[in-house]
Amino acid sequence: MNVSVDGFINDRDGAFDWGVPSDEQFRCHLEQIRELEGFLCGRRLYETMLPWETDPAIRVDELRAEFADAWSALPKVVFSGTLDSVEGNARLARGPLAEEAAALADRVVAIGGAGLAKVAVELGLVDELRIFRNPVLVGGGTPFLPPVTTDVPLTLVETRVFASRVVYEHYRRA
Repeated sequence: MNVSVDGFINDRDGAFDWGVPSDEQFRCHLEQIRELEGFLCGRRLYETMLPWETDPAIRVDELRAEFADAWSALPKVVFSGTLDSVEGNARLARGPLAEEAAALADRVVAIGGAGLAKVAVELGLVDELRIFRNPVLVGGGTPFLPPVTTDVPLTLVETRVFASRVVYEHYRRA
């Protein structure tokens, strides 16, 4: 997930154009997508990512085409109270997040979307955090993480600084 230094995934107006990845970061995203066996996402993230499955014009170069192929192959479960159907390699969630996550417990699965991730953190379903911290302060917007009621100890697994000055942080629950 892309996040500002002050901990937001978008700014006060909902924009996140400051988080557009460089090619170097994009390759890292591609590597991470290839590791996954499933993706749980909220409606807004699903809609944001849908062009990677449905719009051939997005395949502007080899890197984007590879990402589109990897994203299209990845099974996705979409959590939405407003959608009646989904496209691509996705299905609407049949149950609550805890049930859907339990059904995928033996797989490498990512969770994306602020609202869904908030619920996952609150339920203790998050084993790892992978953060792309962008060098910008936005002063408000959608927080990356919800407030927690107890400490959650983390172990820093990896850091990486991209040429764009974005810092990648990979944490695992201790």
